[in-house]
Amino acid sequence: MARSALLNVMVRAATKAGRVLARDFGEVEQLQVSRKGPADFVTAADRRAEEIIHTELERARPGYTFLMEESGESVGTDPQHRWMVDPLDGTTNFLHGIPLFAISIGLERQGRLHAALVYNPVTDELFTAERGAGAFMNDRRLRVAARTQLTEAVICTGIPHFGRGDHQRFLQELAKLMPTVAGVRRTGAAALDLAWVAAGRFDGFWERALSPWDMAAGVLLIREAGGFVSDLSGGDAMLEKGDIVAGNELIHRQLLAALRN
Repeated sequence: MARSALLNVMVRAATKAGRVLARDFGEVEQLQVSRKGPADFVTAADRRAEEIIHTELERARPGYTFLMEESGESVGTDPQHRWMVDPLDGTTNFLHGIPLFAISIGLERQGRLHAALVYNPVTDELFTAERGAGAFMNDRRLRVAARTQLTEAVICTGIPHFGRGDHQRFLQELAKLMPTVAGVRRTGAAALDLAWVAAGRFDGFWERALSPWDMAAGVLLIREAGGFVSDLSGGDAMLEKGDIVAGNELIHRQLLAALRN
């Protein structure tokens, strides 16, 4: 596929940071056996990746605003453009030697999602999209799955854990969905989960308490793959509220209804 100059900038930043993460991932697997443990090492890997991405994007598009997981927001001279970056989504997976993590880069232009990238450097799967130009994994065009009933659908979610989220509300939502779906999955990397909805691997996704950098790229990927994304009220305030529901038109509608009841 032919990529725009903008996507080439994003791909270059992600693949450069991805090489560092892949190298560090090999090291962190060895650190599992050490008494100290790999937590400090992973934090350093996360920050190195963020610095690389920031440097590459700033060099190519000076003045754009940044919203990044580790360093927060830095307002540039061009407030019409904002990068939303998670340099290592799936940190716990990375920490435990599980090869399910990704770099996520989303770009807003005048408040609307314009370009997206999710990259898993271990599998070398690169998901990209631009508004109005479709979504791709490497060179293959993506479409959301075509299943029409929740009883046929595999739904992905994030599970609240120690110190995070409303455990009781999640259990109530899970109890509503379990009898109606073919399966529920939890991978531990929301950006990848959304990319996999765009790729048709998962039929739907819902989660609460996410950050904008977790969702921005995935939202555009799904929409450009023909899918539907909203907050849990059915609106378009995912990035502000932190909750999200996604799927094809019918699965999205059924998920919303099930979670509301």
